[in-house]
Amino acid sequence: MNEQLNTPEWQVIGKLVASIQDEQRRSRRWGIFFKSLFFIFIFSILIMVFFDNDADTKPLSQSHVAVVNVFGPIMAGAPASTEHLLPSLENAFAAPNAKAVVLNINSPGGSPVQAGIIFDELQRLKQAHPEKPLYAIIGDVGASGAYYIAAAADLIYADKASTVGSIGVIGSGFGFDQLMAKVGVERRTYTAGGNKDFLDPFLPQKENHKVMFQQLLDEVHQQFISQVELGRGDRLVPHKDLYSGAVFHGARAVELGLIDGLGSLHSVSRDQIGVAHIVFYSPEKTPFQAVIDELGVQTKTAISWGLNKGLMMQ
Repeated sequence: MNEQLNTPEWQVIGKLVASIQDEQRRSRRWGIFFKSLFFIFIFSILIMVFFDNDADTKPLSQSHVAVVNVFGPIMAGAPASTEHLLPSLENAFAAPNAKAVVLNINSPGGSPVQAGIIFDELQRLKQAHPEKPLYAIIGDVGASGAYYIAAAADLIYADKASTVGSIGVIGSGFGFDQLMAKVGVERRTYTAGGNKDFLDPFLPQKENHKVMFQQLLDEVHQQFISQVELGRGDRLVPHKDLYSGAVFHGARAVELGLIDGLGSLHSVSRDQIGVAHIVFYSPEKTPFQAVIDELGVQTKTAISWGLNKGLMMQ
C-alpha cells in the first residue's frame, strides 16, 4: 500500500488535496478578515453618528453666526437649489441664538428661476426677522445667478481677487441643418402651432424665432437688473459695463458698488458682525456618505468585492 501511495499519480493527488486545503484555509481567513472589517466599519459609523449628533446640539445654545453655503451651479437637484437652500435658510433665520445669517457663496450662477425664487424668499425672511442682518460673502466666484442671490443681502463682501458680477443672461445651442443636408438626411417635423419647433437644432433658424428668443433673454435680463437694483439701491455706480454680463475682481466691485467691502467669512464674522463662532446650517452628508466619499471609488470597489467574497466563503 505504501508503495502504491509513493507512485507519481498519488503524489500528484496528494499535492492537489494539500493545495485545496491551503486554499480553503486562506479563504476562511479572508472571510473572517472581511467580515471583521465590515463590522468595524458599521461600528465606526454608529459612533460617528452618535458623537456628531451630540456635538451639533452644543453650538446652537450660544451666540453664533448662521452660515448657509451656496456652492456650485444653481440648478434644480444641485446642492445650490431651492429644495436644498430654502430649508437651511429657514432654520438659520429661526435659530434664536443666531446673531446674523451669512450666505457663503462660491458659485458661477445658473438658473434664473432658482436664483429668483431664492432672492424672493430671502426678502421674505428678512422681513420676518428684521433683527437679523443678512450678509453675503463671495469666495472665488459669485457671478450671474449667484450674484442675483447675493444682491438680497444687506451687505456683500468678497476677496480683492474674487470674480463678481456677470449681470447678464445667455442662451445658446447648435444648428445641424447644413450638416444634415450634406449627408443627405431629411428632417421631417409636424407641429400644431407655428412656434412649436422653436429652437429645433435640426431645422434652419427662423428669423421670427430669433427675435422671440432675443426678446425673452432681454426681459429676463431686465428682471435680473431690477432685482439687483432693488437689493443694492443707490450704492451702485453707473457704468457702461455694469449690466453687460462683464465680471469684475473684488477690488473693482467695491468701486462700482456691487459689493460693500473686502473680507472673508471669518474676518466678516469677527470684525463686522462681532461674533467669531460660526455654525453651518447647510445640509450635510450623513457620516456614512462622508466616509464613503473619503474612501474614494477605488476603495469602495475593493471593499465591496472583499465583503462579497468574504460572505460567500465558509
